[in-house]
Amino acid sequence: MKSKQKAARPFVTIARLLVGFILLGGLITPLSSAIADSELVLPRFVSELNPQEVFPGANRLGDIEGSPPVIPVFKGSEQLGYVFVNSDYVNSTGYSGQPIHMVIALDMQAVIRNVILLEHHEPIVLIGIPEEQIVAVLDKYIGMNVAIFASGLETDHQVDAVSGATVTVMVMDDTIIRSSIKVARAYGLAGLKPERKVTGPVYVVNQDLDADQDWISLISDGSVRRLKITLDEVNAAFEQSGNIPAIDQPEQGPGDESFIELYAGLVSVPSIGRSMLGGPEYSNLKGKLQPGQQAIMLAANGRYSFKGSGYVRGGIFDRFQLIQGDISVRFHDYHHKRLRRIAADGATDFQDVDLFRIPVELGFDPTLPWQLELLVGRATGPTSKAFQTFKLDYRLPNKYLQAAPVLAQTSQEAEFSGAETPLWQKMWLSKIPHIVILSLALMVLTVIFFFQDELARHPKLTDRIRVGFLLFTLFGIGFYANAQLSVVNILTVANAVVSGFDWEYFLMEPSIFILWSSVAASLLLWGRGAFCGWLCPFGALQELLNKLGKILKIPQKRLPWGLHERLWALKYIVFLVLFGFSLHSLEWAERLAEVEPFKTGIILKFMREWPYVLFAVVLLIAGLFIERFYCRYICPLGAALAIPGQLRIFKWLKRYKDCGEPCQRCYNDCMVGAIHPEGNINTNECLYCLHCQVMYFDSQVCPVMIQKREKRERREARAAASNNQNLTQMVIDIKAETGLVGDKK
Repeated sequence: MKSKQKAARPFVTIARLLVGFILLGGLITPLSSAIADSELVLPRFVSELNPQEVFPGANRLGDIEGSPPVIPVFKGSEQLGYVFVNSDYVNSTGYSGQPIHMVIALDMQAVIRNVILLEHHEPIVLIGIPEEQIVAVLDKYIGMNVAIFASGLETDHQVDAVSGATVTVMVMDDTIIRSSIKVARAYGLAGLKPERKVTGPVYVVNQDLDADQDWISLISDGSVRRLKITLDEVNAAFEQSGNIPAIDQPEQGPGDESFIELYAGLVSVPSIGRSMLGGPEYSNLKGKLQPGQQAIMLAANGRYSFKGSGYVRGGIFDRFQLIQGDISVRFHDYHHKRLRRIAADGATDFQDVDLFRIPVELGFDPTLPWQLELLVGRATGPTSKAFQTFKLDYRLPNKYLQAAPVLAQTSQEAEFSGAETPLWQKMWLSKIPHIVILSLALMVLTVIFFFQDELARHPKLTDRIRVGFLLFTLFGIGFYANAQLSVVNILTVANAVVSGFDWEYFLMEPSIFILWSSVAASLLLWGRGAFCGWLCPFGALQELLNKLGKILKIPQKRLPWGLHERLWALKYIVFLVLFGFSLHSLEWAERLAEVEPFKTGIILKFMREWPYVLFAVVLLIAGLFIERFYCRYICPLGAALAIPGQLRIFKWLKRYKDCGEPCQRCYNDCMVGAIHPEGNINTNECLYCLHCQVMYFDSQVCPVMIQKREKRERREARAAASNNQNLTQMVIDIKAETGLVGDKK
């Protein structure tokens, strides 16, 4: 009893510390709430803007005006220009999926006077490339006249990208120019006029036209557009840029050789889609597209791939983007599907054939022209690149369009203004197979836990089921579905609770939501062990590697109990540090959460910068010698789950009164050392592997069961001996009665 009380003391201390952090958060979170409540960015930062720092030569700022907002800037009574935030005007979503906020100062001649990086969540900048390199790139925009861009006279704009942060810099470049043009037009800077609204008939795509066409017809009528670039054309483009390091690295080969031959088609248009995709694949696409959503197909041959490798490392295609007016689209891996071929008759074979869905919230209009910008880069130094942009222009042929009646437009507007199915519901509908498989797996795990006593009586079956489930967790939940839970999820939920909770945000990813729901329920029944021991992909990877290590005779190390018990507290400290930082700055907490190797090992599959890979590999190597090393001593997610796990209702794991004294078998064999020398199980540390329950029922291993078996065998032996004696006497009596005994004599 005393040992149990001692074991509980660290948890009580941790709980008190947690309450302290929560109370501290009460002082910090009003600011978070105020920030969350504001949709526009400029008002959030207006109090931090210093006139002289934002706009050279200015001595005062005016009041916020306009929608989206700007702030006029003055020197005395003379107005010098305007200050605004890019993300208030254009989509500025970066590599991280979060907007990049920048303050831009624009004078009355539409010349950029300053660009200041306000706020971002770009991982490559947060934890990789120094921010000073990004700031140096932004400084090069000072003096740029955006009126030239607005008039279409600038055709040779070059971007100085930072190696490793190409997407981040491209987003910044795109949003600086586009937002500046919008402000310049809105306020008549440099004599620019607001863009005239389109007048005349409004067109929509004719959904009734869905006849199949062959490849030649698609190209001939402009349904599919082509961009072909030769080696000579690429080399000439870099020569015109005047960038000597880039010029010194020309493409080698015959000048007329194809660098890339790229084809693009709008396959959400019925006739084009059915022709290029084929009937089954087109039907599959239509089932996944949301109302109003469009999709394009890209196909290419040549030595240059439009896909690049950015989508492998971080899930984003960084070599091309789609432009339509003020809309710019950079595609992520979840917008993408790789195809084997083009179904249209007469189509040639291509190295790359890929389908991309355009996010519906961007408002892409299939009836208007758009461009595909292909980015070709050359390294000009260890951390720098030069780029050239090549454009493929696309306009949907008139035969696919029809005039939209006014009533039809009104109906369509009504559909999108409120009657549209919520996005999270569409996400669930699009991932029904994933949901079904994951739900079945959770049902299987629930059956295992509810009938664990019966299963534990069969050691070999238990081991095989566990190994099989861990393989499913690693490859199915982890590598395939990328549904690795993280302490960041907990910190995000905590932050959302205090700054405005929205269920729809957390419902956007079905697999993650289902896993978290199952974890919440399992905490009340089995503590943290259900997730940590069975559903964590990185935990499964550790355990499977350790099993392989044991087969290879890698020696297993056991830390002294006193040291082992004290190292348990380390993961709770890590979690409390992260939780405390999240109350002040979720961005800082996200950076510090890299103590979890989950993103490196599971989500990015070790395709990341070497320090992160090294950290994850070191933890896995440690796990070869000390089973589940990371889970035991470092994992902040395990610590976070252990705290509410104390609320569990039932105690399913059985113990004998002899456990611990005199028997130490379970204590010595526990996978993660969760059993105290006194025999009690510390459920804060237990991963519910069921190994102790297998031993509990094993009459060849557990001393209590061995004694029961031996007693049973002795009783059975005595009973058998008694039965044999009685049988012998019965035979003698029968012989005596029949005279057989006397006759024999």
